[in-house]
Amino acid sequence: MIQDKNLDFLKACSHQELDNLVHILIYDKDQKKRVSETLSKNEQYKKHAPQHALYSEEIISEIQRYGGNTIANIWRGGKGVPYREILEDVCHTYKVKYDKTIETEDLEDLLLFTILEHSIDKMSDAQRKELLHTLGVETTGFSKKVMLSAVQTAIRAGGFTSYRLSVVVANSIVRQLTGKGIAFAGNQALTKSLSILSGPVGWAITSLWTVYDISGPAYRVTVPAVLEIAYLRKEYKAKKNTLWNKIKSFWDN
Repeated sequence: MIQDKNLDFLKACSHQELDNLVHILIYDKDQKKRVSETLSKNEQYKKHAPQHALYSEEIISEIQRYGGNTIANIWRGGKGVPYREILEDVCHTYKVKYDKTIETEDLEDLLLFTILEHSIDKMSDAQRKELLHTLGVETTGFSKKVMLSAVQTAIRAGGFTSYRLSVVVANSIVRQLTGKGIAFAGNQALTKSLSILSGPVGWAITSLWTVYDISGPAYRVTVPAVLEIAYLRKEYKAKKNTLWNKIKSFWDN
């Protein structure tokens, strides 16, 4: 495993929080084990799964290894690469424009926003309205330009919009791959809200990673893994401060 400050937080995640990420690393969308996966063969996995937090370093190593197998990094011969390189590679795939000096979490936000930007074209006004409501963003219109401007302004202002966006995108991708969404114990309001997005809005989002997934099988792992990691990072940061209770309060009301 390469020492990776951008993935160290995964060591503090719970078994439940890591479950979807592990599923993405091991299984394809047909629920068959990936030919190139090595995690399920690892002795620590065999010993501890599904208590995923007990072998978090092996999970991190598997993420890095998949990153080393993308077309952009094929010259590395399958060796692992830091998460930042994986994230930038995924952003390149989605044609995300960014400054190299941007912080990792901000780059994840930009990736999520780019996915949203492309997804809007596939949504009706009613679906756009539902999505904005879920993101907690208010706007006077539902055109693509007005909607994106409102979301971008909300993200820049701080607060919970980027967290909600990561939840919506990650949940859509995970549901597509695993047949189940993100688990939120004891939060029925959030579960209900996300179930609504598993319909046409969710299809608009999930169709994008399929369209852009044209460079090889490794991207079928790194793209959803990066989106799941972006969500987990926000979940981790939220739990570390008092904002977490406010976030829960928003979803519960």
